[in-house]
Amino acid sequence: MLRNTVFPALVASLIGLQGCSDPENGQSDAPRPALVTQPLAVGAGQDVFPGEVRARSEPELGFRIGGKISERLVDVGDRVSQGTILARLDTNDVRLQLDAARAQMASAQADHKLAGSELERYRELVERKVISRSQFDAVESRFDASEAQLRQARANLNVARNQADYAALKAPQDGVVAQRLAEAGQVVSPGQPVFVLAVEGDREVRIDLPEQDVGRIAIGMPVAIELWSRPGQVFAGKIRELSPAADPRSRTFEARVTFANDTVGAELGQSARVFVSAGNTEALSIPLSALTAEGEETYVWVVDPATTKLKKTPVEVGPYQEQVVPVLAGLNAGEWVVAAGTHLVREGQKIIPVDRQNRQVNLTAPAATVAADQTDSAAAQVE
Repeated sequence: MLRNTVFPALVASLIGLQGCSDPENGQSDAPRPALVTQPLAVGAGQDVFPGEVRARSEPELGFRIGGKISERLVDVGDRVSQGTILARLDTNDVRLQLDAARAQMASAQADHKLAGSELERYRELVERKVISRSQFDAVESRFDASEAQLRQARANLNVARNQADYAALKAPQDGVVAQRLAEAGQVVSPGQPVFVLAVEGDREVRIDLPEQDVGRIAIGMPVAIELWSRPGQVFAGKIRELSPAADPRSRTFEARVTFANDTVGAELGQSARVFVSAGNTEALSIPLSALTAEGEETYVWVVDPATTKLKKTPVEVGPYQEQVVPVLAGLNAGEWVVAAGTHLVREGQKIIPVDRQNRQVNLTAPAATVAADQTDSAAAQVE
């Protein structure tokens, strides 16, 4: 009840203070009460980022040829071994191509055999000088051409065999099927992802960093990891990978956090939390109501203890919290700032500093006394 009566009185006083000022000569009327506070010092903080346990290697698997998927043999979550067939394409077309390549191979072999026989006969004739050398050269040339055609047919047959093998999508390594991106009956193009495989081996945590936090995160930075399935048990880790570009939709930066201990036993898909040190050994925080802005500049109204006049002071702040905001630069721990009605005051204005119980504050009192008064005030608010 006390707070409900104090704040309206303070705001009314500030409004009256603004209305009674004389803007033409720059002089202000008698000082009016204004709620003031000192920034609170907090210990080194930690930022918490939610994440998910992922495999370090997660290749996207797709067919090397295009076609219609005729059969899907695995589901998401299935554990597969290297060489396991995951899906198959309709092989009618590739079989026809393979048959055509075999026929071309047989034809090329027959032509090459005939050209070889002719070359042997003409070689005997040219040695007995029955035919001219030019006739023999023509036959020898046809033999060389048939040999080249045979090599070409053999290569085409090998390609056709490979194409037939590519109709079966196989697991390149041991792992777990993490995603299914296509279904039986769907026509896919060469290289189009069909499955995502979580390869057996190291596990790590994927987190998404907001733009305001990515600047202080570096590869190799030590962090702490907690699995939701094991509350209270913290594992050491470090930042292994940091995306250089933001996701175009979420505007966050993906980071990968690896466990320092290989025997953690984290399972794929488990939820986790990553704790990152805030970096400041002693941070300051002020109420959100003490912060104001003009354009792109953020500032507070600092009270001069000697004259009780106000001064606009730019500050650098961190991520906003529910009721307070951390001050990273521009404000000292012992300074007093206006905590309410900041949009109603002006530069050089003289005030009467009061606390939340409307008691006048001695700005030059020892810090211990002020701290005790603030503690009493907080206790009174709780009551």
